[in-house]
Amino acid sequence: MRFMVDMKVSIAGVELKNPVIAASGTLAFGEEYSQYMDVAALGAITLKALTKEKRLGNPPVRIAETASGVLNAVGLQNPGVDAFLEKQYSRVKRIDTVQIANIAGAAVEDYVYVTERLNDTEIALFEVNVSCPNVKHGGVNFGTDASILEHVVSEVKKVAKKPLIIKLTPNVTSIQEMARAAKNGGADALSLINTLTGMAIDPYTRKPIIKNTTGGLSGPAIKPVALRMVHEVYQAGLGLPIIGMGGIMTGEDAAEFMIAGADAVMVGTATMRNPAATIDIINELEQFAKTNDIGNITELTGTLQLED
Repeated sequence: MRFMVDMKVSIAGVELKNPVIAASGTLAFGEEYSQYMDVAALGAITLKALTKEKRLGNPPVRIAETASGVLNAVGLQNPGVDAFLEKQYSRVKRIDTVQIANIAGAAVEDYVYVTERLNDTEIALFEVNVSCPNVKHGGVNFGTDASILEHVVSEVKKVAKKPLIIKLTPNVTSIQEMARAAKNGGADALSLINTLTGMAIDPYTRKPIIKNTTGGLSGPAIKPVALRMVHEVYQAGLGLPIIGMGGIMTGEDAAEFMIAGADAVMVGTATMRNPAATIDIINELEQFAKTNDIGNITELTGTLQLED
């Protein structure tokens, strides 16, 4: 008899066929990647960040390769939520897998507006990106101040008709404090980590390579930090589903995040090297489970063996 693995997981009451999710910005709105892979095979796809108004993003250069990672300062380029609904959503909703909207803004009112506009769609989950500049608080990121974070989550929660995933930034002193603030605001799940702030310099011109000077570092370079933070949030015992991300390139990487405490994982940078990386990771994770006699992939979550 062939050994079968139940790959299904649940995030805030929403069932995913497997725990591998395309991270926001990775597959844009999904339909573009159909020529490279079966997007419907993913556990879920997180759509490119949506804001109230159209955003052109930052000027180039806005992506730069670094040792074991990538810096990006794309600047949340997107058509705006209204244009998305008018011109793209009809195609996106035909993708036969769970869809997660990534919601961003420069003020609390922006988050609320985007949430309300998406409420009556078939999108199953809202990922609230709290790593955006908070214009009304002097440039402070929503995700680096616990009180502001709790406030924005609570305001979005008041209007949201779908469960909220709060995407946490690692650029903080205590990730547990921010996770608690998100829960206090009404979070239904957490995703972490977003990119680490970094920069690259051209030594010959003595100028930053990224036009914006700094960017978000992703890829294998941040995996140890991401694993540590996922573990810390899991250890905090908040009782919220955790979606881990940060340098996941293989099925074994995904397994590590689940062992650290993640219920599911998001994959981003790996797709820059291989557009179908998410499919490979699903297959590799399933094979890992078979090799280790794991009948249900959820059995991996939170099984880190600590020294006495």
